[in-house]
Amino acid sequence: QVQLVESGGGLVQAGGSLRLSCAASGRTFSSYTMAWFCQAPGKEREFLAFISWRGSTHYADSVKGRCTISRDNAKNTVHLQMNSLKPEDTAVYYCAALTGTDYASVHDYGYWGQGTQVTVSS
Repeated sequence: QVQLVESGGGLVQAGGSLRLSCAASGRTFSSYTMAWFCQAPGKEREFLAFISWRGSTHYADSVKGRCTISRDNAKNTVHLQMNSLKPEDTAVYYCAALTGTDYASVHDYGYWGQGTQVTVSS
C-alpha cells in the first residue's frame, strides 16, 4: 500500500514557476515508477512525466523542456518543477504510482493522491 499526498500548488502568473511535491507513505515506495498527471476542467486526466525507481525519466511533449521530475527515495518524495507556466497549464495535478505496464494510461496506476490545484493567470 502506498498513500500519496500532493502539495505546492497555487496561483501563479504566466511565465512563473511552481514546484509540486508528493509525499508517499509505505515501505515499498522506492520500487515504484512514479508519475505526474494533470486534469483540467472538462478534460481527461493527462500524463505529464514519470520517473522510474532508478531515476529514468520520460516527459509528455506538452511539458518537455519546461518541467523536471525528480525523486528522493530516502525521503519518499517526488517533485515536479514547472517553469514557464502558461494559462493552459491550469489544472489539478496528481501524483501516482504505476502498478501496471502502460505509463501513459491512468488505468495502470493503482495509487493516486488527492491532487493539488495549479492556476496560471494571464
